[in-house]
Amino acid sequence: MNFEELKLTIPDGCNVILGHSHFIKTVEDLYEVLITGCSSAKFGLAFSEASGPCLVRVDGNDEELKKSAAQSLIQIGCGHTFIIYLKNSFPINFLNAIKNVSEVCRIHCATANPIIVLIARMEQGGAIIGVVDGASPKGIEDIEYTNSRKKFLRDIGYKR
Repeated sequence: MNFEELKLTIPDGCNVILGHSHFIKTVEDLYEVLITGCSSAKFGLAFSEASGPCLVRVDGNDEELKKSAAQSLIQIGCGHTFIIYLKNSFPINFLNAIKNVSEVCRIHCATANPIIVLIARMEQGGAIIGVVDGASPKGIEDIEYTNSRKKFLRDIGYKR
């Protein structure tokens, strides 16, 4: 077994949702969640099969994001993996609906941070072991950072 770390390239201005699923229907079900979840969202999604022709299945409403999603799954090289690149929306708009898709097994991350995907490679294929999401903590927030966080959430419309 070999271990790899893959620095995932996230398109500018995008959030990414990376997960594990188990059925070819995933790409259609995730498309339905995304297209109905937020009318302003632009997205590309891809799902990699783990049997049969082992193709990367692609859908979305933005051609560049679709291409980026497909290329990322080819780089990751793990079966039954899906990736979604989002613009003009946040993962929070979709996560519960994605988790409720019957074939979704796991969400590895939902972020706009730089991420590194940790992969184990074996003769049969690859497996995502985990994801490094952003940087390590540098301290504990004080009242100034608390107030700044609360203001930011209200500025972007997630709190009143």
